[in-house]
Parts: sequence; structure tokens; C-alpha cells
Amino acid sequence: MKRLLFATVAALALVPAPALADALVDNVNGMTLDQEGRVVHFTGLLMTLDGHVTRLLGSGDKRPEKLDWRADMHGKVLLPGFVDAHGHVMELGFRALELDLHDTNSLEEAKARIAAYAAANPDRKWIVGGGWNQEKWGLGRFPTAADLDAVVSDRPVWLSRADGHASWANSAAMAAAGVNARSAAPPGGRIEKTGIAPSGVFVDSAQQLVNRVVPQPLPKERDVAFLKAQAILLSFGITATSDMGTSLDDWLSYRRAGDLGSLRVRIMSYAYGVDTAVQIGGTGPTPWLYGDRLHMGGVKLYADGALGSRGAWLKAPYSDAPGQTGAGFLTDTVLQNLMSRAAMDHYQVAVHAIGDRANAQVLGAIDEMAQTYKGDRRWRIEHAQIVDPADLPRFGQNGTIASMQPTHQTSDMHMAEARLGPARLGGAYAWASMLKNGSKLAFGTDFPVESPDPFAGWAAAFTRQDAKGEPYGGWRPEERVTREQAWRAYTIDAAYAGFAEDKFGRLAPGQRADFIIVDRDPTLASPSDLRATKVEQTWVGGEKVWEAR
Repeated sequence: MKRLLFATVAALALVPAPALADALVDNVNGMTLDQEGRVVHFTGLLMTLDGHVTRLLGSGDKRPEKLDWRADMHGKVLLPGFVDAHGHVMELGFRALELDLHDTNSLEEAKARIAAYAAANPDRKWIVGGGWNQEKWGLGRFPTAADLDAVVSDRPVWLSRADGHASWANSAAMAAAGVNARSAAPPGGRIEKTGIAPSGVFVDSAQQLVNRVVPQPLPKERDVAFLKAQAILLSFGITATSDMGTSLDDWLSYRRAGDLGSLRVRIMSYAYGVDTAVQIGGTGPTPWLYGDRLHMGGVKLYADGALGSRGAWLKAPYSDAPGQTGAGFLTDTVLQNLMSRAAMDHYQVAVHAIGDRANAQVLGAIDEMAQTYKGDRRWRIEHAQIVDPADLPRFGQNGTIASMQPTHQTSDMHMAEARLGPARLGGAYAWASMLKNGSKLAFGTDFPVESPDPFAGWAAAFTRQDAKGEPYGGWRPEERVTREQAWRAYTIDAAYAGFAEDKFGRLAPGQRADFIIVDRDPTLASPSDLRATKVEQTWVGGEKVWEAR
């Protein structure tokens, strides 16, 4: 009897185990990247009911006979969901709900929209919004309070620049804030002036002079803004994002959404400063919450401002403003102290640095931190737009991640030439150099500064051309990356940049079943066709959470 029992057990051990999957998304033209960045094709995706991938099936693979459900995609293209390495979730939602100027092409067009918005919203005590860009308008100067007063003078108007590093006020807003000719800009800020009087534009930390009196949104308004942002992200096929600069109020909105079961997109949160991180996580990062949909694991710091507002900190003066070099927000000592305070509790550190002087400062701080804080720290530099070529090899040291945004290059290229001059562009938006020097490259969009559309960024990354196909051959084409390298930076390595590569970023056994259905094959599409790609469905954790109507 014992021999018979052992023989039976041995025989059973040779029988293939049934697939540990309960659902099948079948009949797809599926593609993903493997860990080496090679394209993998499949026709079916098996997953568990809790939304983990079990197996990728080829056309010749047998399908399980017993399933809880099966979805037939009729040959549609299936891709892993995109991971945006750098965005601002709540700002995206508010921008969509407030006055949005991002697509205005002239000051006069912006003024007309502001006037129309004010007329349509007579009960709003403040007109707030943003998205303006004087460079796109071809204005040759910053806009002024007088420009705004000409269309709205009966109440305050406060509008942030596209990059969030400057804001534009009318006279009523400055009066409400008590700003006048005697007002001084705080460290790290600048008040644009006409003579000795404020002209209406406040750069970087000077924005706080007016921000402090702007009415703050109520929790219910924040929740509406979050749901709006989430819907926008999912519509573009973004299933996970880093949220750079999460405030306590932002975090509470995400928690309310999670508690109500309405959190769909995955959020890798980077707290706005060390104090906020400690308020949220205490002595270390939070656990992953709501089925890997929310995690606060890092701290966001700022080393300088932005190029468009001439707040980026440069080693030499701006070519188009010889008396200005921008400004560093933190001394070397303060920056290192803040990084150390975050690192000692194992928070990941992400530092905004755009100018070459700011990037050099942060790289120096990382060199210092790495001597004390060992292990897998994944220090991040956000944007890394203008880098001294001599500093590029330093990005390959200490596991530093270059978190960059391809559409910044196509939006900024002419402005960058004016700000810096051609002789100082050797390390500008240097994606290929980052990879060659051994840095991990994580791509995002910096929404709402740019559209969250990852297909536009993907096309820009391997062409260095804008939506019109300009310039011919690409802007500084030596910094192009391959189509597959760009895709990896928007998926696998964007997840890696948030310590989430074991959870999502590609489609493979054990990964979350985060995927999208699109209308074309992005690996074969021309750059213009790639930009035209439409998302038809977005799935997170094996659940369809958005569908085009």
C-alpha cells in the first residue's frame, strides 16, 4: 500500500500544475520589455483575480479551460501602462478646473481668455490659474500687472507661469497682499520691477508674498481636483506616477480617495520637504497602501528655479540677461543637512536642479552623502536640464538617477539657445550622455508644465524634434536615445526610480497587471503617428478603470 501511495504521489508530481490564473485577456497584439530592455511579444495575458500577471501566452500556447472571466481584445495592441517619473498630480487637476492659459499663443489671446473667464465666474473672489509662457507668446518681456488690470481690475488675479516658478498678479492682488515698492524679495526669489515698483511678476520664492493671502481650496475642492487629475492621467495611459512635492493636504486627498475605493492610478509620493515627510511617514517611508496604489517614500527638495523665468542657477551669466545668473535656493551646508536628515530615516532624496551650477551643487552633495549613507539609495536629480559637460560623468556615480522630461527639450530648445548661447549647450537635455555615463534615465512629463501625453515624450526622445518635425535631423541629435531606450525610461526605469520595479513597469509574472489598449503599434509607427496614438482602454491591477467614449 505504501509503495502504491508513493508511486501515485510521484506520478502526480510529473503532471503539469494548472495555471495559477483566474482571468485571461486574450487575442491581443501584446508587447512589453523584458529586464534587459528587449521587446517581448505575446497574444494573451493570464492574471490572478487580485490583478497580478501569471503568464504571457504566445499564439501557440494552450489557454486554460477554466477561467473566472476572459476578455477578447480582437487583435488590439496591448502595452504596459506608462509610469510618469515626474509630475504634479493636484496641480494637474486644479489647472484643468481653473483658468488655463497653456495653449495661448499671444498676450492678447491670454487677455481675452482671462476676461471671458472672469465674466463667466462673477462670484469668484479671486481669479486663479496658470499656464502662461511669455516665450511662447514671443513677448520679449514678462507680462505686467497693467496688462492684467486692462481686463480685470475689480478683484485679484493670480496666475502661475507654465513651469510654476513665477506668477503674475494684477494690482488688486498685490494690494491684497500688501506688496509695494518697499517689499523685498525673500532669499531665492526675485520681484520683477518697473523702476522701483513691482511690475506684477514674482519669481520662485517671491511668489509666497502673494500666495500667503490667496484663498486655499477646501478639502472637497481638493478631492474634485484629484479625481479630475486621475481621469486625465488614465486617459493618457499613465497607470503610475511620481508625485513631486506632495503636501499634507494632497496626501489627505489621496488617502480619502483610497479609503473610498476611488483611487485608481498608482502614486509614488515625494513629500514637499523633510518636515512634510516626517508629518506623513514619521521615522520612515509609509508602507504601500490600497493594493500598491499609494506610497510616500521620498522627499523633494529644490536647488534652483527654472530656465524660462531665469531662476535656474548658472555658472556664468545668462546670455540674454548678462547681469543675472539665477539663484541657488540652498547653501551647500543646508542642502546637505536636509539630504542627511531625509536619508537617515531612509527616505529617498529627489532634488530639483535645472542650471549647471545647481546640478554641480547637487552632485557634490550626493558625493558627500554617499560616503555616509550606504546601500541602495537611488539619489535622484529632477530635470538635470543644463549640465556642464565636465559634470556629466558624475551622474554615473553613486547610483544617481537622471529624472528628465523629453518634451521640455522640444518646448525649450529655442529659449535655451537664447538663455545660454550655443557654446554652453553641450550638456543640455543630454539623455544619451546620461546613459553613456552609467546613469539610470527615468522619463516623465512634469505635468501640468507639459501635457502628460507619454507618446509625445516618447517620440521626442528618439527624434529630438517637436510635433512639427522640427528641426530637421533633431536638435543636438547626438543626444537622441533609441525607441526602446525611451520606452524603458517611461516604464521599467521610471518604476525603478521610485523603488517599485518589483511591482509594476512591465508585464511579467508577479508584476501588477497594469496595461493599456491602444490604436496602433508604437514600435512600428513613424514619429508623427506615434504622437497621434490614442488610448482606448486603461487597466490597473487587472481592472478596467478607463475607456474612451
